[in-house]
Amino acid sequence: MIKNLTCNLNNTLLEVMNIINENSMGVCFVTDNNNSLKGVVTDGDIRRAILNHKSLDSLIVDILNKNFVCGHVDDSNDALIEKINEKINENIDINIIPIVDQNNQLVDYFRYSHQSHFPVAIPNLGGNEFKYLTDAFLSTWISSSGDYIDKFEDKFSNYSDCEYGVSVANGTAALHLSLVVLGIGKGDEVIIPDLTFAGTINAVLHANATPVIVDIDEKSWCIDPKEIERSITSKTKAIIPVHLYGQVCDMDRIMILAKKYNLKVIEDCAEAHGAMFKGNKVGSFGDIGCFSFYGNKVITTGEGGMCVTNSSKLNDKLRLYRDHGMSKSKRYYHEVVGFNYRMTNLQAAIGLAQLERIDEIHKNRFSYENLYRKIMSNSNWEFQKDLKDRKRVVWLVCMLLTDNDNNERDRLISSLKDNGIEARPFFYLLSDMEVFKKYSHKVNSSAKKISSCGINLPTYESLMSLEQIESIIKRVFKKKND
Repeated sequence: MIKNLTCNLNNTLLEVMNIINENSMGVCFVTDNNNSLKGVVTDGDIRRAILNHKSLDSLIVDILNKNFVCGHVDDSNDALIEKINEKINENIDINIIPIVDQNNQLVDYFRYSHQSHFPVAIPNLGGNEFKYLTDAFLSTWISSSGDYIDKFEDKFSNYSDCEYGVSVANGTAALHLSLVVLGIGKGDEVIIPDLTFAGTINAVLHANATPVIVDIDEKSWCIDPKEIERSITSKTKAIIPVHLYGQVCDMDRIMILAKKYNLKVIEDCAEAHGAMFKGNKVGSFGDIGCFSFYGNKVITTGEGGMCVTNSSKLNDKLRLYRDHGMSKSKRYYHEVVGFNYRMTNLQAAIGLAQLERIDEIHKNRFSYENLYRKIMSNSNWEFQKDLKDRKRVVWLVCMLLTDNDNNERDRLISSLKDNGIEARPFFYLLSDMEVFKKYSHKVNSSAKKISSCGINLPTYESLMSLEQIESIIKRVFKKKND
């Protein structure tokens, strides 16, 4: 592509105009016979030269402006953007600059555009979202009542193999509400994995219960049933298995333990909409399943969540506590101290439209993972495993550096960022954070290993330019291996 942006000092204005016309970028980099960069010209420069009575046969060297900007191969992404912004501040409209090496040889170019940035997650709202949202808006039912609330709860619970669905404000609210209605509180212990988002442990603490942090299984990255059993005491009342990064916990062994020790099970399904264990959807195994519909999740309502259950009794209690504890038969009479954890009809309208396309969303997310696998097939990175009896989903594409060098992991994240690709490390361990470490009673070696070498790559249903992201990743890995 760089050849289509390059001309020689001895080219005429007409020849350069043809090059600019073909590359459609409005610019050409001028080099000498040794490929040394001598200047930059734009279509505007040529127009002004012609207006100043230069002929089309004039050489481009005659109109070169020595005041041009270029980047260096060692410049960071932020440094290159700053150079462009400096010219913009001088009222010089450029968004593409040449990049040279230490010998001033033209080697590449940098183009700045909001479309060249690949964040970790972006929601796709290309289905019926706007249609349903407009319908909900025009109905004037924009708060926590309306047809879309009922439709979304019914459709999502059915999708999740459950009888009942109770929409809530967010995923953490779903977990907290579940703990409350199951009677988990002060003096009770709740077993959770070390590798999870902080919302899991926050919900336990909000319920005034005591979290007990345990290790994960190294193959699945999910909570280890052996560690659960080792941590059960007379105070243990519940387990929160987290289906991490779209992977599924070993629900057979977890439910056996729950029955053996009379424990409640609250599934944290925030990252695993539609994942399955032995043919059944996550969220349908425990007493209550909890989902998040935050903007980066498989499907989104912006903010929002859902509790699903097969118990009519729990369904009634979830609704009671979600709606301020207000009686269903006596309006404004409050039976318990409840919460305002309701979802709006506007959010539910978006959620219903998202749910209609969830199979397509899963298919597209897997296609991006497969692309990453192809690009990085010869690298020292290992992708998330497909395990027997478990059907994971792709929330974010996840990889592990097999030599467990977190410095190398961090260097790769930094290099990707410099090239416009947002990548992020796995979650910090709960036990590594000062505010939570007292709830872990030993070093969780498997969790520490996975957390320290894991990386998430951009994964979202609207990730359109596969070729562009492929070329960037290949370039980054080429530089790393040189």
